[in-house]
Amino acid sequence: MSSTKVILLIEDNPSDVDLTRRALEKSRIANDLVVAEDGEAALEYLRREDLYELPALALLDLNLPKLSGLEVLRQIRADARTRRLPVVILTSSKEEQDLISGYSLGANSYVRKPVDFVEFAEAVKVLGIYWLMMNQSPPGAAP
Repeated sequence: MSSTKVILLIEDNPSDVDLTRRALEKSRIANDLVVAEDGEAALEYLRREDLYELPALALLDLNLPKLSGLEVLRQIRADARTRRLPVVILTSSKEEQDLISGYSLGANSYVRKPVDFVEFAEAVKVLGIYWLMMNQSPPGAAP
């Protein structure tokens, strides 16, 4: 793996994974993309003993198999090693309760996935620029 900071995409829909990849490429965001296809896989990845540096950003879908996105977020925030990991909920959910729960559990941002690819690509570009280039992470955020 290169020295580029990793983006962890927690997404079970192959079409949305492909759209995210294409949007990152179109935006010239060259970070490595690690995909976890369910909540358990995401937590297993973050808890790996050989993971020396946390991802720069986690993009989290809410509707996941095995463990919901909200439960994944709850467990990320409960773990001292991962609690400061920037987590952006990227979901198609329009439920107000999901929005409230996401922020209550410590999401850094909540973004509804645009249906149109051009709008989706723009959303991913803006997220990438902000979270990977402009945002200042707290000291000691990496394990």
